[in-house]
Amino acid sequence: MGAGAILVGLVALLFADLANEVIAIFKGWVARIWWLPLILTPLGVAAIAIATRRFTPEGKGSGIPQVIAATGEPEKSLETLISLRVGFAKLFMTAAGLLAGASVGREGPTVQVSAAVMARIHRLFRVPISSGVIIAGGAAGVAAAFNTPLAGVAFAIEELASSFEQRVALLVMTAILIGGIVSLGIAGDYVYFGTMPETLSLGRTFIVAPVAGVLGGLSGGLFARLVLALTYNRERFLGPLAKRPILWALLCGVAIAVIGIFTGVTWGTGYAEAKAAVEGVHENLWFGPGKFAATLLSTIAGLPGGIFSPSLATGAGVGNFLCLLFPNDPRGAVVLLGMVAYFTGVVRAPLTAVIIIVEATASRGMILPLFASALVADAAGRLMCKEKLYHALAREFATKPE
Repeated sequence: MGAGAILVGLVALLFADLANEVIAIFKGWVARIWWLPLILTPLGVAAIAIATRRFTPEGKGSGIPQVIAATGEPEKSLETLISLRVGFAKLFMTAAGLLAGASVGREGPTVQVSAAVMARIHRLFRVPISSGVIIAGGAAGVAAAFNTPLAGVAFAIEELASSFEQRVALLVMTAILIGGIVSLGIAGDYVYFGTMPETLSLGRTFIVAPVAGVLGGLSGGLFARLVLALTYNRERFLGPLAKRPILWALLCGVAIAVIGIFTGVTWGTGYAEAKAAVEGVHENLWFGPGKFAATLLSTIAGLPGGIFSPSLATGAGVGNFLCLLFPNDPRGAVVLLGMVAYFTGVVRAPLTAVIIIVEATASRGMILPLFASALVADAAGRLMCKEKLYHALAREFATKPE
């Protein structure tokens, strides 16, 4: 367990550096040649979709549904859903997607490769691979990716584990502790989205949080509903394009490029833009809708890549709109409510959403407003999409009965 957790921390940090580097390279290219995405993005998205379908079909999408599916058959999944080959191929293809301008995140892929690393280390030492091992690896990946250890525990409870037994809890917390020490020792004590010291009074919380919860929850639930519809009912919604996935990926790439050129802010994970919004910068109002559309297109194109960071970034865009409704409230605090509400609407994991935001912004004074917004958003998201996104997508990777 200790060796696996150390490797998880190292892989998460190296992948974070790689992702940041390729995003910077792409943005540098666009700054010099504004029309380059019209060529690079469609061709890049199509090429990655081809490579994924041909070589690592288990690596498409976020990676979190694969880990959820793998907990059902841990030993068998070691050669498929959580194999090292699939995990590391996913990391490099996610980086390739970012280099092409796609709106994908690195946290989901980190979860999948972290579960693969943890399982492989256990196999190496001839230790039985249980669902707890996979859950511990995935949770440690979340903790290392965001530098948020408590969020890793919450994520394990809400998303990865259907039943959280005492032994699994011990595995998860040990993996997160060791992975967190590695991350802290190498990257230092940093706050992912920057420090946000502002807060809301109790009276304003009763007014702002429900509005944020409804707006963010409904829009996040809409995203989840569209992803599931275009995953499981492709023929109904795409018509002839459902049987031509590479052409569909190419068209998605064209749309991503057009949105990116029009808004100028929807490329990559959205981390820099979300951090700026949290720190009080007035972002382009097109950022939220543009990021929503670019992330949806990147997801349904069949690319490897997560939705954690893009969803938090889209939520920051929702917060920008909320600031128009509540101009006299602290801007950073309102943006956080938008982030937690939209993220909760997408993944329907309110505890994880709140803890990630609190740890990633050092905003302990916002715990109550964030929880209020997240609970409302969870209910609103359920109205829009009955199923939880990751668990619904896990069905695609579950072993078919023979």
